[in-house]
Amino acid sequence: MIKYLSSGFITLLFIACGQPPERNCKDFKTGEFSFTATINGEEKETTFYRTLELEVDEFEGKKDSSSIRWINDCEYILKNLNPKNKAEEKPIHIKILTTKDSSYTFEYNVVGDNRKFKGVAHKID
Repeated sequence: MIKYLSSGFITLLFIACGQPPERNCKDFKTGEFSFTATINGEEKETTFYRTLELEVDEFEGKKDSSSIRWINDCEYILKNLNPKNKAEEKPIHIKILTTKDSSYTFEYNVVGDNRKFKGVAHKID
């Protein structure tokens, strides 16, 4: 009897630990968000508004717009609509890794560049 109980407990433990992180990406496809990043040792906040096809960012009083191409509910490609230099012409791949009630953790990189960065966005509206 103890043998069956302990093997049952171990099975439940593996099932509980093996659960994928929560990802309710549809809740974060549109809306207004904020994101704080450390740039040159200083914390800077960006706010952005996203529809299914467009993202408008505001950083240090300047606005910029990007088109959105959704790969699936949790991944999309941003392409700057008004690039000012070669670096801004490169699209950015964004993948939502986990979600919570009013925030999500994401990973992003320039398409073709293997360096990935992480961040947390908070839904404002």
